[in-house]
Amino acid sequence: MKKTIALVLCVFAFSCGQGAKEKLVGNYGELISTSGAISTTDMIAKLGEQDSMLVKVKSEIVTTCSMKGCWMNLVLADGEEMRVTFKDYGFFVPKEGMTGNIAVIEGTVKRELTDVETLRHFAEDAGKSEMEIAGITEAKEELTFVATGVVILEAEGEE
Repeated sequence: MKKTIALVLCVFAFSCGQGAKEKLVGNYGELISTSGAISTTDMIAKLGEQDSMLVKVKSEIVTTCSMKGCWMNLVLADGEEMRVTFKDYGFFVPKEGMTGNIAVIEGTVKRELTDVETLRHFAEDAGKSEMEIAGITEAKEELTFVATGVVILEAEGEE
């Protein structure tokens, strides 16, 4: 009951402060606010040479896991993507219809070397062709993110 009340208050506060450009799709994991979220450009600058850091960031959703909703990719400023997983596999996001929406995520960003097997698994979950999956032959250095909470916003056209 407390979570329901908190969610209603969060939705009300959010809708009063955001105007008509974005509307709430949903909250997942821990309840977080959208205030204080930084861009992926600022996140990378703050990360600097560190291996990891706690942060709240806002970016566009590129894709979500079509099998369970157990991960999503957000776009970085350079056009690359950052994989977001959810702490302790404790929650998921919708499997469909999220591409192009905006996510505010809170948690830990980390520099990581992702092995070929894992990259192929993610490609399979994303519905890539067998040819695309077979084309993954090298590990990839990338930024990954383990989120404790996610807010998804539906970006609407300019008024």
